[in-house]
Amino acid sequence: MFGGEIITKKPINEDLVNEAIRFKEVLVIGPNGEQLGVMFRREALAKAEELELDLFCVAPNAQPPVCKILDYGKHRFESQKKAREAKKNQHVTEVKPLRLSPVIDTHDFETKLKHARKWLADGMKVKVDMRFRGRLITRLDVGKKVMNEFMESVSDIANVEKYPTLEGNMMHCIIAPKKK
Repeated sequence: MFGGEIITKKPINEDLVNEAIRFKEVLVIGPNGEQLGVMFRREALAKAEELELDLFCVAPNAQPPVCKILDYGKHRFESQKKAREAKKNQHVTEVKPLRLSPVIDTHDFETKLKHARKWLADGMKVKVDMRFRGRLITRLDVGKKVMNEFMESVSDIANVEKYPTLEGNMMHCIIAPKKK
C-alpha cells in the first residue's frame, strides 16, 4: 500500500435508510401515501421514529430528495420477492444452429427440416447457416434456392426473423416460431 488513507466505496445496492440519509432537507411522504411536506432531515427522522417506522429515500436525485416513512424490512422483503418472481417468469429463448449445404441431398434436407420443425415447436429459434466451399461461391443462386425452399417448408409454423444474408462464404438466416 501507499500509506495513504483507505477510501471505501458504498456498495451500489445499499439503500438510503434512516441515518444513512445525508440530505439537509427532504420531501416526506407518510406511511399512508399522504404528503407531509418538506422537512429537515432531523424532523423527518423524528417523525418516522415517532411512528416506529423507518425513513427510506425513494428518489435521491429529486429536488428536494423524496423520502417515505415505511417499514423498511417489509419493503425490502417485498422487493426481493418481486425480483424473484420476475426472474422465475422470464423466458430465455434458445437459438439452435442448423447447417445446410447448397448441394444438399433430399433425405438430408428432410432430416434437417424435421429437426428444425421439432425445435420450432418447442419454442426455440433456429439459425440456419449455409457454407459455400470452393467454387460453390460462384453458385449463390443454388444456395438461395435451397435456403428459400427451407424457409417455405417451415412457414406454416414459423416466421423469418432475419432474411438470408451473405457474410464472406456463409449465408445466415434466423427463423422464429409463430406467436400463439
